[in-house]
Amino acid sequence: MTVSPLDLGRLRVFPLAERTSLTRADDILIDPDSAPPVCSEFNARLIRACATSIVGARRRGASILLIYGAHLLRNGTARILERMMARGWLSHLATNGAGTIHDWEYAWFGASTESVEVGVVNGQFGTWHETATNIHLALMAGALDHLGYGRALGRFIAEDGATLPTANELTAAIVTDPGNELTAARADLLGAIRTQQWPTGRIAVKHRWKQASILGSAWRHAIPVTVHPGIGYDIISNHPVFNGAVIGRAGEWDFKLFGGSVEQLDGGVVLSVGSAIMGPQVFEKSLSCVNNIRLQEGREIVRDHTIYVVDLQDGGGWDWSIGEPPKTNPAYYLRFCKSYSRMGGAMHYLPCDNAAFIHNLFHELNRQASRA
Repeated sequence: MTVSPLDLGRLRVFPLAERTSLTRADDILIDPDSAPPVCSEFNARLIRACATSIVGARRRGASILLIYGAHLLRNGTARILERMMARGWLSHLATNGAGTIHDWEYAWFGASTESVEVGVVNGQFGTWHETATNIHLALMAGALDHLGYGRALGRFIAEDGATLPTANELTAAIVTDPGNELTAARADLLGAIRTQQWPTGRIAVKHRWKQASILGSAWRHAIPVTVHPGIGYDIISNHPVFNGAVIGRAGEWDFKLFGGSVEQLDGGVVLSVGSAIMGPQVFEKSLSCVNNIRLQEGREIVRDHTIYVVDLQDGGGWDWSIGEPPKTNPAYYLRFCKSYSRMGGAMHYLPCDNAAFIHNLFHELNRQASRA
């Protein structure tokens, strides 16, 4: 059987204004100063311990990593996380491709989320012109400044657009110095300028809901933010502009930057909130890389870190700090918990709504800071 690749150039795309968006930034954003939801005593105890761990990590200058899934943003925590970044309670943020798509859509359009079932049936799921175009534009412009996915898009949002060199300038740079490490990135941008008929020079894209963007806040506070995407995972694939090399390059640089923060994790904290696949998978590879290099240098592996995993699945009442549960316990089948429990340090699982966790953690950090 002969199979031909799908020609994405034939896709018909649509403006976001034609989409029925299911969530609005103005409706979801949580006021950081509002009272947080009441948690179970089990979760409340772990949240207090988590805050204490973060305060200690900050005092030691150790990494405080937040690895999050898209629902943490969609549940309205952007303003709370901005406060946490401003107060030094987070030193690195990491998310997946979906986390960036909703982030950009909220920041620019003020709304996000669509019906997957309806969209797939009518061939319109994810085929939104502005989303794919602007994210690709941000990544291609950022690559020329050696920025990975997270920082490139964060800058694009915070600074309301990007500046593109002309086609002639890109061509001259490629011809003059073909061995330059940016040659491929320049060629990708040159191709997009020609095929998508992008203008050059300053391209203004006003983001009127910056308060809804975690990425934009991270850029303003100079907090590293990394994105760990998959090729074909996200709706930015559903557009003629889609370029796997652009996504892959940005993701590669971000994986290396993430490793730089894992290198500083001794005595630090990892918060994995609503990321059952990307979080543990990326973390375990990065930790292995860091330990590999340390052992070559005669140094100890990463140690004394604490991991807090937050999700809604029933934890079976298992105390992960004592090791893995038996197969008869439902907690054994929480694959993401098993992955994190094998990463050294102490791992704790909180079966908790992710926004409730962040909201309560923020207030507990405020209480502990006020007593210090």
